[in-house]
Amino acid sequence: MAGDSSQRPRTRTIQGGHRLRFARFLAELLDRRFTIPGTSIRFGLDPIIGLIPGIGDVAANLTGSMILIVAAQLGLPKVVLVRMGINIAVNTMIGAIPIFGDIISIWYRSNVRNVTLLQRYLEEEQPRQAVLRDWLFVAALLIGLLALMVGVIVAAIWLFKQIWTLV
Repeated sequence: MAGDSSQRPRTRTIQGGHRLRFARFLAELLDRRFTIPGTSIRFGLDPIIGLIPGIGDVAANLTGSMILIVAAQLGLPKVVLVRMGINIAVNTMIGAIPIFGDIISIWYRSNVRNVTLLQRYLEEEQPRQAVLRDWLFVAALLIGLLALMVGVIVAAIWLFKQIWTLV
């Protein structure tokens, strides 16, 4: 049994390393993959996909939500998961503003912020395992984020219809 308990932290570290690399990859892809020539300004697919009316911001933020799922798999405390969810929600609400929101998204970088929170937690000495209660909390948080994204789409459609009737 002593051999089993000594293997658990190593296995957890290896799994955490793979998941952290995946989360870093997503953050890099969504927030920092490209550089504007002649500047040091970096951006990713998030603001580009966000230019697609209606579904762009939702698709980008659902992809970014995978970092939140990785964080839950690694057992991050609920308060950290809430902070990550707030980062996603802010990115969703700001990104819903046409063009301006996508420009702000380049600066805000919610996915990079979330990976930073994830890394900070993984560097702690004794991380804990996620339990069912944590998974239920993350599921509720994701449902709330999805409802927020749907609300943004509905509001955008309503606003578009209102502007269309004025024209």
